[in-house]
Amino acid sequence: MAEFPRITPYIVTHSAKEAIAFYERAFGATTINVMETPDGKVMNAQLQFGDSMLMLNDEFPDYGALSAKTLGANAVTFHLLSHDVDNEFQRAVDAGCEVMMPLADMFWGDRFGQVKDPFGYKWSFGQALSELGREAPPMDF
Repeated sequence: MAEFPRITPYIVTHSAKEAIAFYERAFGATTINVMETPDGKVMNAQLQFGDSMLMLNDEFPDYGALSAKTLGANAVTFHLLSHDVDNEFQRAVDAGCEVMMPLADMFWGDRFGQVKDPFGYKWSFGQALSELGREAPPMDF
């Protein structure tokens, strides 16, 4: 079993199998494990993004498990640190993400942008360009 960080986001999607394939294509995720119910719904999937995990499952309305798309709202944004933000951002857009905020060099020293995936979740991308006038620190991922 893969190591989990102390906190791991767990999301509900309206089509977990499609979401898994999309997250692999758009964000370079690696599928670690998928558990299905007898009728083929995903009850738990583990995806690895570098040193981080994301877990997800299909909707189970009888248990109150509804997706962002079904609810029509989402209060979560996933943030991806990057060594190559322009290419990673473009890969997500090419895979089908909607641009919410185009990539730009921000006043706080990052190159930053935001997209929304077809499942209703927001993803921001950031690459440190500088830190208060200093050269950006190295990233260990």
